[in-house]
Amino acid sequence: MPKPRRARRFADLFEQRRFLAPALIAPAVLFIALLVGGPFVLAIYLSFTDATAGSLTGHWVGLHNFIAEWDNQIFRRALWNTFLFTVVSQVIVLFAAGILAHALIRPFRGKWFLRFLILLPWAAPISLGAIGWLWIFDSLYSVVNWTLVHTHTVGAACAVFRIDGCSALNPPQWLGNATLAKVSIITVHTWRIIPFATVIFLAGIASIPNEVHDAAAVDGATGLRKFWYVSLPLQIPIATVALLFGIVFTATDMTVTYVLTHGGPFNSSHVITTWAFNTGIESGSLGEGAAVSLYLLPVLAFVAVGMLVFARRAEVT
Repeated sequence: MPKPRRARRFADLFEQRRFLAPALIAPAVLFIALLVGGPFVLAIYLSFTDATAGSLTGHWVGLHNFIAEWDNQIFRRALWNTFLFTVVSQVIVLFAAGILAHALIRPFRGKWFLRFLILLPWAAPISLGAIGWLWIFDSLYSVVNWTLVHTHTVGAACAVFRIDGCSALNPPQWLGNATLAKVSIITVHTWRIIPFATVIFLAGIASIPNEVHDAAAVDGATGLRKFWYVSLPLQIPIATVALLFGIVFTATDMTVTYVLTHGGPFNSSHVITTWAFNTGIESGSLGEGAAVSLYLLPVLAFVAVGMLVFARRAEVT
């Protein structure tokens, strides 16, 4: 009898929240620590050394790698491109996702199929999606150029992007021009994040109690006024979460830029991630590449903390 009673006492003790919660979360914490923490600590160490490919050790050089990269014009352009791609794409994402979410919340025939089409870019691997866009922007077989030529809007497109010398016989080279390459990358980032943001907005709209809508209708708030004074304030916290994830996904993404332009033409479309890969892996300077990648750390940490604080203050109870 003592053994079963002792085992039952141990089971009751283990089921208490102070023991059960750490036990359940420990595997996830261990997995993250090994998968993220190990390489992160190694990157910090390598950034202060002159380590090269083939070795994970090197001589201590202090802040030399960080200072040398800051004097590099390509790195500064990559830093600006990272900021530009992230900000522009997320502004478009929030605007488009808000419109789509409010359209999809209404009942109409075929809504489930439209939702499926909108979610498809998020479900598909980004590498395959980027390869598909590579064909869309191809210099010879571009679907975009075919559409512009046959709708006689090539001249308007060239004027908008200030591209000289392009016409129906010489359509825009989307990945061969510095400006158009940046536009292409922003387009793909926007296409990729919109489905995720739309789902977040749909969840936010669905969480608004019906009593709020009824009260707004009684007060005469409909259409744009209802969106601006009722729906939007209630969706700010969840929109902030969508914006935070969008910033992190875009700023840390390497696949889109690497597949579409590989940083070209003439290193004009590099972002921090592609330049870190180019420096550390392709050029073999592991120390410099690690230093480049760590430039994103304080920026993303500041953005994450700031956005979470803002979301908490904007909570509506």
